Amino acid sequence: MPTSSSDPYDIIGVRRDASQNDIQAAYRRRAKKLHPDLNPGNKQAEQDFKNLSAAYEILRDEEKRRRFDNGEIDATGAEKPQRRYYRDFADAGAGDFSYENGKGFADPGEADIFAEFFSRRGRRNFRMPGADLRYSMEIDFIEAINGGTRQVTLSDGQTLEIRIPPGARDGQILRLRGKGGAGEGGAETGDALIELHVRPHPFFRREGDDIRLDLPITLGEAVLGGKVTVPTPAGPVLAIVPENSSSGKTLRVKGKGAARRNGTRGDVYATLKIVLPERPDTELKAFVAGWSASKGYNPRQGMGE
Repeated sequence: MPTSSSDPYDIIGVRRDASQNDIQAAYRRRAKKLHPDLNPGNKQAEQDFKNLSAAYEILRDEEKRRRFDNGEIDATGAEKPQRRYYRDFADAGAGDFSYENGKGFADPGEADIFAEFFSRRGRRNFRMPGADLRYSMEIDFIEAINGGTRQVTLSDGQTLEIRIPPGARDGQILRLRGKGGAGEGGAETGDALIELHVRPHPFFRREGDDIRLDLPITLGEAVLGGKVTVPTPAGPVLAIVPENSSSGKTLRVKGKGAARRNGTRGDVYATLKIVLPERPDTELKAFVAGWSASKGYNPRQGMGE
């Protein structure tokens, strides 16, 4: 819902004593509703999203939030002029004025005139680099492993295509130089920092540059061995299950793991897991009963049995 207030707390919709977690949660809820990708052509939603992003930039940073609460910066993050008082004007040479807080004129109105004068004069040579703006992006597990491209919309409404580097990790920061806040007095523009958050995969798990998964096999494949299909982030591959393989045995598929900067890839490790049919098989039960009676095999021998 649009708001006419410029107060970051009002824009995000939280109390002034809200925790950082509450601020983040409220921001995400509103960002999902207002994001330009979900409101194509809606200028009001686009403007509200810009305001929301600017407000979050103030409140997400504890130091900026403290300074805003203390009146040191305004809702845009710009420094507020501090009231200063003229001192020793008669002895000051041209272009060499001296003043400090709380000393000098007793008349507040007269002091304000000098404070404004010196504030404007000081801004002529004032330079301050633009602030870095932070964003968050969720990507799929496979996209992180193999790399890809994404479109992002910045807080100013600008849409860019960015490259997800192969082998990207959860929490990795992508830096877009010169896409942050504008600098003061001709100083350089800040950067846009995009933090990646990788969604979990249904069966892949990442360990460094290697990928691990549990691979279900049948009892027949475990006993007799054979070729099985192993899924990998780079695509399915055939692997050989040695005969007489137990659950827990691991197959290694070289060069099919996470992509590295040098062009190589980690490996995939598939841990075998014997899975029986969901419905009991009478023939299998009869065979195993006869086999067990004749062999007397005990896999737990040495564990107290």
